[in-house]
Amino acid sequence: MDDRGGSFVAVRRISQGQCHSSSAEIVAGSSAWLGRGLSCVCAQRRESDARPSFDLTSTQEECLQRLQSRIDVPYDSSIPEHQDALRALWDAAFPEEKLHGLISEQWKEMGWQGKDPSTDFRGGGFISLENLLYFARNFQKSFQDLLWKQEGDRSVWEYPFAVAGVNITFMLIQMLDLEAVKPRTLVGATFLKFLAENETAFDLLYCITFKLMDHQWLAMRASYMDFNTVMKSTRRQLEKELLLEDITRLEDVPSYRLLSR
Repeated sequence: MDDRGGSFVAVRRISQGQCHSSSAEIVAGSSAWLGRGLSCVCAQRRESDARPSFDLTSTQEECLQRLQSRIDVPYDSSIPEHQDALRALWDAAFPEEKLHGLISEQWKEMGWQGKDPSTDFRGGGFISLENLLYFARNFQKSFQDLLWKQEGDRSVWEYPFAVAGVNITFMLIQMLDLEAVKPRTLVGATFLKFLAENETAFDLLYCITFKLMDHQWLAMRASYMDFNTVMKSTRRQLEKELLLEDITRLEDVPSYRLLSR
């Protein structure tokens, strides 16, 4: 897959006891690479720009720059830190199964497209691996529930867990306009308020979004061909929740309650 479009592999749901079987079935599908309380930001509209621009406090600007620095890091399989993070993700996902190598058919069990996960990180960079690892370490039950598709009446053909995670990272970066010097949307400006209070806000929002996406998937009785539709629905719902009047931190977002540690 590339930064703007590509394919994913939909995994046919099988029982947990069968998940490590090499005979798991896969099928190709398409993917769309895939307000109140704003005392810290002020909207300014330029005559030459149809979109508003939001001024930032120095703290918000510093936090945004640090997050952008994370976003700019591509996954590099030659860097020991990146290798260690990938191994840590495997250990968190499958603590009782030894990983045979960073390039292994085992990775397909987690929902990567092939035996080398590095080829799937191009859409999200190293931060998409960091997001998955944060999810696994901080919300272990929800992470495992989604990995094993343990909740709800599932489709025969399910979305691939890991590749869906990379899609979510990419979607959040676009939705929050995080590559701009200043946010140009109200939802992006609102997020920076949370980021200034909690530097792990992006990782936490990722966990909320992943669980919300699965909730939408089940509510829509979706199958792999509906993945793009589910992602769009997830984004709309997330934007609505972030802009609710009584939200002062990400833990107040209604969908946060879907998470379990």
